[in-house]
Amino acid sequence: MLTYQYTARNPSTGELVKATVEADSEAAAAKLITGQGLVPTKIRLGSTGGSLFGKINGRVKTKERVLFSRQLSTLINAGLPLLQALRSVNKQATSKPLKVILNQIIADIEGGSTLSAAMGKHPRVFNQVYVSLVAAGETSGTLDAALERLAIQQEKDADLNSKIRGAMTYPVIVLFVMGGVVGFMVVKVLPQVKILYSGLPGAQLPLITRILLAVSNFIIHFWLVVLIVLVVLIFFMTRWARTGPGKEVVDKIKMTAWPFGPLFMKVYMARFARTGSTLIASGVPLLQMLSITSDAVNNVHIQRTIKKATEKVKGGKSLADSIDNDPNFLPLVPSMIRIGEQSGAMEQMMTKVADYYEKEVDNQIANISSIIEPVMMIILGVVAFIIVAAVLLPIYGLANNSNFTSGA
Repeated sequence: MLTYQYTARNPSTGELVKATVEADSEAAAAKLITGQGLVPTKIRLGSTGGSLFGKINGRVKTKERVLFSRQLSTLINAGLPLLQALRSVNKQATSKPLKVILNQIIADIEGGSTLSAAMGKHPRVFNQVYVSLVAAGETSGTLDAALERLAIQQEKDADLNSKIRGAMTYPVIVLFVMGGVVGFMVVKVLPQVKILYSGLPGAQLPLITRILLAVSNFIIHFWLVVLIVLVVLIFFMTRWARTGPGKEVVDKIKMTAWPFGPLFMKVYMARFARTGSTLIASGVPLLQMLSITSDAVNNVHIQRTIKKATEKVKGGKSLADSIDNDPNFLPLVPSMIRIGEQSGAMEQMMTKVADYYEKEVDNQIANISSIIEPVMMIILGVVAFIIVAAVLLPIYGLANNSNFTSGA
């Protein structure tokens, strides 16, 4: 059931009534309101999470979407009509946001819509790949198989994303801890050295200590300004990274920066091949497959290459030749696609490419982990040396002055 908020007029009194009603669709809600002797003037779907808390909890997790795909595939394969299968899955769903969306999909299908068109109204839950595969399954009469392929595709994507997050978690945590320690030393420890030295006439602090003390004084006296600048900088950098020029720079860094560049390239190749394989297996035409995969890869440079390749394919060139020798594609991809085009086994070749690069991602993550640990230790050592030098050099200076005075 969906919750609708409505405004209706009472014909006997003329007063306006504002309330909510639960129904499967807007038409059903209007019927219920009319049955109460009211004339509806406005009906709209109730809010499913306008607050920050609602937005956070309004997301449908990948695991929930995979489970939904598998359950719907199984029920359709067992011979249940689509609407009955959707209602059955909806009853078993534990995610409230998913239940709300499924109710809307059921209402749209009852109104004459196709499943793919109904899902297309919810792009944050069912992306273009999902909708296209469902549409292909509806056209070919293999909706159950298309949904099963979708479940596998989503699991593979989630697994890749999880591995990337895992590879980047360690350096982020180390940098965060290092920043905290440095901040504490600069703000709390170094000022004590200045107090110690201020009582000695003619004593001069070492250059490194004076530099860090200047930073310390600035942070202590203008911490609010520093905090505001950091928040504003992070906000605008995040916004910039999502714009056209910003995304181009960020995506280029992902592809080339050591040591994560090779990792991201393999992730992109695996994503391109896995998505393409799934779409081809479901009967999606090559040109449409290229259009969908260009968005699924989520990198503007590779997307641009795929779009150029699409135009070449329209002109009669093979896909392998269209992306061959392109720096945005690793050499194995066009080689395997060429074999697939010549043998008529494009789906199988792209699946092998995806499997290969997914294994390579595992190896690359292991290599990064073995490299990053000593690199982070060296960085930590250098930072620790600078901080210790800034603290200890003045103390040694005091000791030398003290020895000099006692000797005199």
